[in-house]
Amino acid sequence: MGKSLTNIAKDLKDDNKKVHLIYAFNGTGKTRLSREFKSLMVSPENIDTELEVPEMGMKKILYYNAFTEDLFYWDNDLQNDIEPRLRIYPNSFTKWIFEEQGQERNVIDNFHNYVDEKLTPRFNEAYRIPGENEGGVTIEAFTEVIFSYERGNEEPSTHIKISKGEESNFIWCVFYTLLQQIIEVLNGVEPDYKEPTRFDDLEYVFIDDPVSSLDEAHLIRLAVDLAELIKSNPPNLKFIITTHNPLFYNVLWNEFNNDNKKTGYKKGYFKKYRLDKNDDGNYELEDQKDSPFSYHLFLINEIDKAIESEQVYKYHFSFLRNILEKMSTFLGYHNWRDLLSPIEGSSEAYYNRILNLSSHSKHSGEEVVELKPDDKKVLERLINDIKTLYRFQGVKEGNK
Repeated sequence: MGKSLTNIAKDLKDDNKKVHLIYAFNGTGKTRLSREFKSLMVSPENIDTELEVPEMGMKKILYYNAFTEDLFYWDNDLQNDIEPRLRIYPNSFTKWIFEEQGQERNVIDNFHNYVDEKLTPRFNEAYRIPGENEGGVTIEAFTEVIFSYERGNEEPSTHIKISKGEESNFIWCVFYTLLQQIIEVLNGVEPDYKEPTRFDDLEYVFIDDPVSSLDEAHLIRLAVDLAELIKSNPPNLKFIITTHNPLFYNVLWNEFNNDNKKTGYKKGYFKKYRLDKNDDGNYELEDQKDSPFSYHLFLINEIDKAIESEQVYKYHFSFLRNILEKMSTFLGYHNWRDLLSPIEGSSEAYYNRILNLSSHSKHSGEEVVELKPDDKKVLERLINDIKTLYRFQGVKEGNK
């Protein structure tokens, strides 16, 4: 029987593991789970105001999720000829990391680790805008960011409006630098001569899907860096990480499943799950106790369930193509279309049909339209033949 996200958040809080790693499809409820978990850590008298203010967390919990990005917004005042800049809402965390700790250089270095190193963010110093009201307006330092593209000997391109993916990665790097500094502070506390720090009450760090528009090499590096940082901290600070990306999940799975004798981290501190949403609106948080999560097996089961319930849509052909692409890489084929050759019928016709139906539409609404009866039969036949030909195990028995 499923549970509400509130009850799942309570279960996670009651579990004493250092790291909880959760996989879920986009739209399942990862961000809502982070909000439910946050509400458990906030005192009732502060819950309303805390949830309205865009911050990265409070005394007991630090979090990164879609709401974290609300701290950053673009100023595109073209009417007054103001070049685009990314502004930062005043908040205690960026104020601490930039003004008190002077970590802007580390933010830039972290950003260059995962994005083009020629793309450089630059933070503002304090300045004043003249005006009639009491002499103008003072803009505080580290509340604006401009981006330039360094071109070697050529003139740099300044005031660039970066892509949404690059913006998300920049915001993640601000958070990651903050987390690095917090762990450094906590690791530097002497047990016998403990001096108070502003993070003494911090219990949890909740990280919701930091992966955005990264190629596989940078994605792997991000996962390895994050796991190494978490494993460097004593087990008193706990982490919950959610993601929709199977590669990111698998890299973290492998990293957290290894002991670190130097820091005292043990793989027993780690637990992994998959979050599913039921038709009745409740959720299942299923333990993943065996090998790393097999994304292609999960997609096959999703197609099977769609066929059984007669709820087959265009995006299920995207699932099929994803399965074939992963199989071709694993089996050493140059193209996933080669996997269709042994199937009875015209492999070229199958290939073209999959290609056409799995193409990305500009509007998400087009992705859920129902298929024609012939297309549904083709999907059912292909998935069954693929499971039979390539001897898949760990999936439901095919539909006949």
